[in-house]
Amino acid sequence: MDGIGRFLVVLGVVLIVVGLTMPWLGKLGLGRLPGDIVIERENFSFYFPITTSILLSLLLSLIFWFFQR
Repeated sequence: MDGIGRFLVVLGVVLIVVGLTMPWLGKLGLGRLPGDIVIERENFSFYFPITTSILLSLLLSLIFWFFQR
């Protein structure tokens, strides 16, 4: 049970840090990278940030691997 508590605390800290850095991440272009899918029609807009999702997944995997050691 101790491992789950540690995981939740680390996840909470990561979410807080990401939330606080969102204004700067937007200025860096995160969320509008090449490979992100954007479809805009008259009354419809679809946005799927696949490249951004892959980069964030790699970053989070690296962070969790680091804390696991």
